Amino acid sequence: MADFYQSPYIATLHNLNDAPIEKMEAELFEFSAKRPLGLILPSLYSELEGDALTRIVDELSHVPYLSQIVIGLDRADRAEYAKAVKFFRRLPQNHRVLWHDGPRLREIDSDLAKLGLAPTEFGKGRNVWYCMGYVLATEKADAIALHDCDITTYDRSLLARLIYPVAHPLFSFEFCKGYYARVADQRLNGRACRLLVGPLIHATKRVVGDNEFLSYLESFRYLLAGEFAFRRDLLTDMRVPSDWGLEMGVAAEMYRNNSTNRICQVEVADFYDHKHQELSIEDASRGLSRMSLDITRSLIRKLAIQGVVFNQETFRTLKATYYRIALDYVESYRRDAIMNGLAFDTHLEEQAVELFATNVMEAGRQYLERPMDAPFMPTWARVVSAMPDIFERLKSAVEEDHTDFVAELD
Repeated sequence: MADFYQSPYIATLHNLNDAPIEKMEAELFEFSAKRPLGLILPSLYSELEGDALTRIVDELSHVPYLSQIVIGLDRADRAEYAKAVKFFRRLPQNHRVLWHDGPRLREIDSDLAKLGLAPTEFGKGRNVWYCMGYVLATEKADAIALHDCDITTYDRSLLARLIYPVAHPLFSFEFCKGYYARVADQRLNGRACRLLVGPLIHATKRVVGDNEFLSYLESFRYLLAGEFAFRRDLLTDMRVPSDWGLEMGVAAEMYRNNSTNRICQVEVADFYDHKHQELSIEDASRGLSRMSLDITRSLIRKLAIQGVVFNQETFRTLKATYYRIALDYVESYRRDAIMNGLAFDTHLEEQAVELFATNVMEAGRQYLERPMDAPFMPTWARVVSAMPDIFERLKSAVEEDHTDFVAELD
């Protein structure tokens, strides 16, 4: 499956020999003596009821090198939090579940809101932001991986390969992003990345001119991958987006705050599958429709930060350019699918392109109409400045929740 292509902007670490994962895990165990390793798992309660997270926890229970696992739990009441504590209890590593809907963390969120510092939008970005704050507060891990909880093809080699580049003492990488082929059930998946992000970056370069930031984004083999790893020091000044632009936004923050020779991508799996989003043509607040709006707005904002000027005519041109380029991508993927014996529905692919083209224009309209939107959550450095005891409060709230419910389970 692997090639050995390198881009001019970021290092690419391939899977060239399928070596036994136990060898890499043994190395990571050695590295962890000097650089403790951790993992963040942003989760909805509903994911505890599916097969994917059960498999993930089973695999993680055999991982020997993690010093900390932080689980961010959303949309859970008291009884569901208790079930979550019991569900994750079989993990042998130090672990805690952040009950974001619980009264203690809600009180902290309310106090931050009074200072104008609380995340205003619920979702994965908010979940991850609080987990990052807890990692900073506890100081139990110096290198941290993050991956989703709906990966149906998960095995622990994904985690080992993801965290290895930022854990290795002889590597200088501060940030690592995973990549893989989105192929499952004999078909190509990953429409948001294949049919939106790739052609949109290509089209934007054609409209606004050659741009180093766009070339950097183009270097990622799977820019929307939810799997990445980083050194803890990066978290203090990272501005995390609050919407579906999280993955692109984090990659952009790394570009802004680091030299590209500190950034890499790694092949973490031959094939990867997780929960699929509906196209949601009729409802722009859901599915791929919502995702495409957020991703496009995120790209526009990042370019505006760099001084690119946008107007209505720019977005009209961008929409037309994107649409034509995306249709060419559809044809390329069709040929790829045929050659590999995969199913391919040209009508559904072009239907997705049509929706994304409409949303490119809509994202531009929203950007022009609401230029004062604050799309990022504040850095933890700012939060600490405004609320110096925030880390102690976070640690206490999480520990008190855990102690109360473990006592009930016992």
